[in-house]
Amino acid sequence: MNYDVIVIGGGHNGLVSAAYLARAGRKVLVLERRHVLGGAAVTEEIYPGFKYSVCSYVVSLLRPEIIRELDLPRHGLEILPLDGTFTPMPDGDYLWRVNDHAKTRREIARHSKVDAEAYEEYGKAMVEMGRFVKPILNMTPPDPTSLDPRGLKDLLFLGRRFQRLSEQDKYNQIQLMTMSAVDFLDQWFETDVLKATMSASGIIGTFLGVRSPGTAYVLLHHYMGEIDGAFRSWGLSRGGTGAISNAIAGAAREAGVEIRTETAVSKILVKEGTAAGVVLENGDYFTANVVCSSLDPNQTFMKMVGEDHLPAEFTEDVKRYKYRGSSGKVNMSLDALPDFKALGGSGPHLRGAVSISPSIDYMEGAYDDAKYGRFSRRPYIDIVIPSLTDPSVAPPGKHVMSCFVQYAPYHLKEGTWDDQRDAFGDTVVNTLAEYAPNIKDIILHRQVVTPLDLEREWGLTEGNIFQGELTLEQLFFLRPAAGWAQYKTPIRNLYMCGSATHPGGGIMGAPGRNAAMRILKETRS
Repeated sequence: MNYDVIVIGGGHNGLVSAAYLARAGRKVLVLERRHVLGGAAVTEEIYPGFKYSVCSYVVSLLRPEIIRELDLPRHGLEILPLDGTFTPMPDGDYLWRVNDHAKTRREIARHSKVDAEAYEEYGKAMVEMGRFVKPILNMTPPDPTSLDPRGLKDLLFLGRRFQRLSEQDKYNQIQLMTMSAVDFLDQWFETDVLKATMSASGIIGTFLGVRSPGTAYVLLHHYMGEIDGAFRSWGLSRGGTGAISNAIAGAAREAGVEIRTETAVSKILVKEGTAAGVVLENGDYFTANVVCSSLDPNQTFMKMVGEDHLPAEFTEDVKRYKYRGSSGKVNMSLDALPDFKALGGSGPHLRGAVSISPSIDYMEGAYDDAKYGRFSRRPYIDIVIPSLTDPSVAPPGKHVMSCFVQYAPYHLKEGTWDDQRDAFGDTVVNTLAEYAPNIKDIILHRQVVTPLDLEREWGLTEGNIFQGELTLEQLFFLRPAAGWAQYKTPIRNLYMCGSATHPGGGIMGAPGRNAAMRILKETRS
């Protein structure tokens, strides 16, 4: 059977692309290797009654236009706000920032009155930076080396937007693109624990430390999260992150998309330099006018296309593309709630994120371990307990706890991740026990997800959660390769729509939507 478009991969970006293409009248088939849709945005009942957001665990980057245009709430999407970040400190003190701005100012003033004043100015500056970047998220990156009038028009648009910024905002934008998260924050704040916790957003999914140049941009990337138009808002999806993927899949099916799970693609059919369909691992094949891959460049080109069909220069770019997975997950079922020494009991501080990021030196020390091929002995941990906000993910009286952990380098100097899995999980639990001593007594189940698991089970090369690092040399018109950042590839009618394309990773959907718009503009049904 022939299709207008075959989408490889049923992650959220692939599903978004499929939905938009089908709504435009294209006959679309989505092929997903795993038994469940969502890619890394997935909910699975690993233990009876306990539903884990196994990989991705919070949402805010999902573009509002996608929610609106696909009518995702009607298909079951419900975002529950995540209230703030609680950072316990080794000396028994804490920092607790909440969504109530006045309360947060009072809390920061408890540590530094100067920082409380600066926090307001910092927030305003970052919102301005977010507004500057926001239109770029839905833009097909222009090629600065091309004389294509459309690309030149987009470059002129960007130049004019930059010129309209205030002088200070121009400086801030340049600094965000070049500085480290810590150096940028040092210009605003003096409180160590505040800077450490805020800088954590700059290292998510990158093999860089908080003092590494370029991490300030990643901080902005995560700052652009919004819920109902409010910047810097984060939330949980009722039913776990898999509910987001299922809502998008519902919209896609309603538009006529055919979706098949447990259907692994082994090869992209290429005839005379043009994509013609796909071959499955069982030997079956489907033909299509267009093939769109939501997988990363390594999976798409090195494994499914093959070097014989690709220009040598492009192949070298793909091989140089940096993945360097640096994070893991530890998901737990709990018999009760963790009791933190800094602020005991089951209060509202547990309803937001809990961040183990007590100081800049602590964060940089975690990176030092990773630089030399070890997982962090004192890792940065970002914790959420979704069952407090969404009781549907755990049995009554029980809880689910998600721990995002950095650093967990894909390449270990000694041993393998299969050997080190339990030691890594133990390190996370032992670190938590320093702040919440009861944690070891309340764990019912534990799931440890290593970078190798992310590669083997979810197809993320080297376990990178963003399908490639969000570093300056891999952004905008350089993502995934110079000259090939417009969702097109050297193979005619083969497109890319995953996080390895602009504007990058997170549960955003923008790569999928942008790619669909490009396909609709350039191809016929």
